[in-house]
Amino acid sequence: MTETINSTALPEGHPVSIYFQEKEIINSLLEEIKAVNPLKDLPKYTNIFNQLLTIEKRFARKENQLFPFLEKKGWVGPSQGMWSFHDNLREQFRLIQYYLKMNNPERIATNTPFLVEGIYRLIGVEDTVLFPNALDILTEEDWIQMRKGEEEIGWMLSQTPPPFPKVEYVHPSEDFTIREMPFSLENTSHYDEGYMTVEQVNLLFRTMPLDLTYVDENDKVIFYNRGEERVFPRSAGIIGREVKFCHPPKSVGTVLKILEEFRKGTQNESSFWINYKERLIYIRYFAVRDANKNYKGVIEISQDITDIKKIEGEKRLLDWK
Repeated sequence: MTETINSTALPEGHPVSIYFQEKEIINSLLEEIKAVNPLKDLPKYTNIFNQLLTIEKRFARKENQLFPFLEKKGWVGPSQGMWSFHDNLREQFRLIQYYLKMNNPERIATNTPFLVEGIYRLIGVEDTVLFPNALDILTEEDWIQMRKGEEEIGWMLSQTPPPFPKVEYVHPSEDFTIREMPFSLENTSHYDEGYMTVEQVNLLFRTMPLDLTYVDENDKVIFYNRGEERVFPRSAGIIGREVKFCHPPKSVGTVLKILEEFRKGTQNESSFWINYKERLIYIRYFAVRDANKNYKGVIEISQDITDIKKIEGEKRLLDWK
């Protein structure tokens, strides 16, 4: 299918209507950035470029909202092709950002036309292929659910667009909509977002590259994860034990102070880092509270960050051998 859309016929707040509002902003910014010479007015160029950079929100909504809905209907082309197009444009943005950092207007002037042309091409494919097909394939309920998920990502618009459909805002705690799940819910439990079996939860905790211990509101250890390489040793005997007996005497006072402040609600997080067996260990404590802010215990997370501290620059290529 190759046709254009009458955007004015779309309901206010519809995801595609918002994409077309953003397109007007993008076209305006592209005309502006083409008209400015970075060799003569680099600050003005930088200002326009930074505004254009918010197109990342548009990419993120397509990749995390629109494309998954299309995949469920059997159309995987956008996820495979257009996502790569987004990544190419991201590389062009990063290149110009680098030249801005290096104060190299000559290189900026050379590379800007490639960025502008790439965005124009992308918008053309959206207008004639992506959005017309999406409107044919997806139902109104799909668009409604999609729009709810877009709230978290955001838009290029200066103001939040009107809701779609026109209804009062429903807080997540009051959203009891029963949705069709694309996977079996047998033997699963419902968490804040998504469903997992007990086995999957156990595998998740076992695979996480950090030590996690949960102390309940009664200061009793009720859980720890059994990872492949724990920072600090743990054994099943710790379960049910008072946390003050699980730390060496010299640190017990600090632990009890943390628990006291967490319980009173005066603090919510505490962090430490120590050298342990020639490794740098990052230890964090987080207060656990329910929806009514009632204290429900504390989570201790320990992580070996020795190698993380050494990271510099970027790594974008897979280096498996």
